[in-house]
Formats: sequence, C-alpha cells, structure tokens
Amino acid sequence: MSRLVVIEGIDGAGTTTQARRLVDELAARGVAAHLTREPSDGPVGRLLREILAGRHAPTDATTHALLFAADRADHIQREVEPALAAGKVVVSDRWYHSSLAYQGAAEERAWIAELNRRARPPDLTLFLEVAPEVAAERRARSGRTDELFDALALQRRVAAGYREVMAELGVRERIAVLDGERSADQVAADCLARVLALLGGPPDHPA
Repeated sequence: MSRLVVIEGIDGAGTTTQARRLVDELAARGVAAHLTREPSDGPVGRLLREILAGRHAPTDATTHALLFAADRADHIQREVEPALAAGKVVVSDRWYHSSLAYQGAAEERAWIAELNRRARPPDLTLFLEVAPEVAAERRARSGRTDELFDALALQRRVAAGYREVMAELGVRERIAVLDGERSADQVAADCLARVLALLGGPPDHPA
C-alpha cells in the first residue's frame, strides 16, 4: 500500500536519523519502503546543497524559494511518484513544510504555498519538535559544519515558523507533533507506531 510519509523538524531535530530508522523498521516487517530527502539528489537538489554549504555566492530568499520549489517538482516526478506507483511507502526527510517554515513569513508564506501548490500532500507528516538550543547542541556534538540556516537566532525563528505551519496545515493534513527530545529509540518507536497505524497494521504503542 503506497503512502507518502514525511519527517520534519529544525536542523538537529533528528529527521535524517529517524527517516532512515523508519525505513529499516518497515523493511524488517516486510513493508516495501523507499528513503528519500530534500533537497533531493537530483540536479536542482545538488545545486541547493552546494548553496547551503556556502560553495556559491550568496543568493537571496526569492532564489531559494524558487529553487526549493523546482527541486520539489523534479523530486516528485523523478523519484517519489515512481516509488509510490510501485506500491512503496516513501519516507522523505523534509517536504514543503520546510520551505514554509524556513522561508515563509506573513505574505511570503502565501507565495511559497502557491509555488508548491502542485506538490503532493503527505499522507502523514511526523514533526519532531526540539528546542533550538537542544538542536544546536546536537549539531555541535556531531561535528557537523554549520550551514546557511544554522545560526541559533534564525533557528529560533524557524522553530516558531514550524509551529505556525503545523497548526495551519493540521486543519487539512494528517500531522503528528512528536517530542523529539526523547531518546532516539523512543522517537523511533513513536514514528513506527504512527506509520503502522496509517497502514492499518498492529498499533505498536508509542513509548
């Protein structure tokens, strides 16, 4: 049964770890699952990753928004829709919620939403809520080089943006807000339980 599951959160929330673990857990239960991410591994996504890593001259917010929307359209056509058509559960590390939270505020958010109007809504979004200070400590411990949006003040604004976005979209989308500050095992169990419930399987109870 094909489904699109998205894992969202600020940098350091654990989205990449939990997306990978979720795909592994589903595969262990015989569920065909496909792991992907945004920015994608397609041509626009690779350019975006280089920009975020500071390998190009600075680009403005409008350029970022257009590139993220273009990458998402390419990602869906190139990778996501074929995997869904093959009957797989697609687990994506980020989706358009990131664009809305990172790049949108007030009237800008409406414009970014319009850019992403044709993007497929997820069947389930798992938002890992983590305090910006906790996320910053995690990034420091991992030794990860800071990227364009990683400054603490900006991450605080992004966290507030995520809360607004999840509240707005939660009216029409299936969104679960999870405590991402628990242990990785507890968060993984919670994510798995909610996806199994979505698939109609046994409801492994969240930790």
